[in-house]
Amino acid sequence: MFKIIIIAIIATVVVIGGLSLIDTGGVAGTSLVGNSQSEPDGALTVTVSGEVVRPGTYLVKQDATLNDLVSAASGVTGNADARCYNLDYALSDGGSFYIAPIYDNSDVCAVTPIKKVNINAADKNALMEISSIGTVIASAIISYRETSTFRALEEIKNVDGIGPATFEKVKDYITLRD
Repeated sequence: MFKIIIIAIIATVVVIGGLSLIDTGGVAGTSLVGNSQSEPDGALTVTVSGEVVRPGTYLVKQDATLNDLVSAASGVTGNADARCYNLDYALSDGGSFYIAPIYDNSDVCAVTPIKKVNINAADKNALMEISSIGTVIASAIISYRETSTFRALEEIKNVDGIGPATFEKVKDYITLRD
């Protein structure tokens, strides 16, 4: 009887492993939107993380948008904050996109949304309420948006004084619109 149970467990593990390879095409977190070739000319390599069903790096067609990338990642989760991404955003090769949460993922029972600031509309004082954003960076954000609208959270890294480390600290506390 013990041998039968062991064989059943091993068979189950093998079947589940095989099905997971079939589901992802043999490469977890990789997909090609709109083309069946493995690496076509002009394909873009783009990464998506955060509140998507299958975070990872994807190959997408040349004229793909964030909507195509999110679709390749099997959509957003129920915790995705729609104020933090623009599905019409045109992708570029090597790009990386973060889909921010509404609720804090470290608090399983969270019922209060994360307090966020609209980087396209907030005044200097509101921007300074974000941890890691001081007077100088808040002023730089306001100066930047005088000539450009933030269309993706990652574009805040274009502001002087905001690099990858600061972006990691603020990405859950900013939005693109109210």
